[in-house]
Amino acid sequence: MRNGDAAADDIPAYRALERLYHSYLTGLILTISSRAGSSSAADLVFHMFRRQQQANFLPALKRLGLEHLPHAVASAQYNYIVNRVGGVKVEYVYENDQKAWIRYPPPRWIWWGTAICGIPSEVSRAMLAGWHGNNGPALKNPRLGFVCTGQTVDGQPGLEGYYKEYDRNLSPNELLIYSPGERCPRFRIEDAPELPEVKLTEGKRQKSLRNYAGTYISAIVPVAVERLGPDMGGHYAKAAARLVGMHMYDDVASLLGGVEPGPLGFAKAFTRLAVGQGDDAVIEIQGSTACVRQTSWRLMTGRENLSPAVFDACNELWIGLALAHDRFMRFDVIERRDRGDAFWAWRIG
Repeated sequence: MRNGDAAADDIPAYRALERLYHSYLTGLILTISSRAGSSSAADLVFHMFRRQQQANFLPALKRLGLEHLPHAVASAQYNYIVNRVGGVKVEYVYENDQKAWIRYPPPRWIWWGTAICGIPSEVSRAMLAGWHGNNGPALKNPRLGFVCTGQTVDGQPGLEGYYKEYDRNLSPNELLIYSPGERCPRFRIEDAPELPEVKLTEGKRQKSLRNYAGTYISAIVPVAVERLGPDMGGHYAKAAARLVGMHMYDDVASLLGGVEPGPLGFAKAFTRLAVGQGDDAVIEIQGSTACVRQTSWRLMTGRENLSPAVFDACNELWIGLALAHDRFMRFDVIERRDRGDAFWAWRIG
């Protein structure tokens, strides 16, 4: 089984990976919040969103043709379009060229299901500080800020607020302020910006959802290791990944249309997921044992000088799946490219 055109339409694998990535994102934040404390979780979320903004915001503004709009409007339209394409429930309301609203109604994508009950207010605020409150500096516009008028984690019906361009320069503590007495106007889909006119097949649509969730993992795991250190950060990231893998196994198996029993059945499913990630995975079967090898790791492409703890953490997703599939089965990493080997390789048996 190789990565190629045949894998491009593996919609079930894309769905399974989106579920895994999405669950791992939420689970890692909950793990750090409950074990290391809400301030550590807030620091993690702040730096994750700041890193994503620095990497994606300005290039995407140009790609979407928004760079010539007033900055408040461009910022809100960016949040609306990118999140809609990623499958997030989101609303946009234009008020004037200096003020545009963005609203994320429940259920919140990032805090899906009952997870929202475990998210402290300061963690949600850290997301806004990491991205929304930094659009002014990113755009080199000292008059642009963000006003948050409600947070779902505080019991309000959605995370909402507006970008506003003031008639004066803002101080650093004015870039993000809170005004809970205001309320976002009613959303009208006919007044919202149009999504990019791309004719997406179902396969490409599911791939975009996979990619959207995956970008969070490619940011949050390295940030956890950097901010908390490879020992503590790596420990929490590994613990969350294993728990998510074990608890999401039934969902993953169902989305894949079932997983055959035994080590070979798991090896085939694992290879399918690896190819579904966009990696060049191949499987070799020798009797009752299988070896899966790949040279690529698409999820972390472009991430330089990664700590080995990042791979260790992400690998625990597969270990969790393997444990839920058959707790007596061996699932061993036998080669690692980050240690000079030619492949990433696993022996399953």
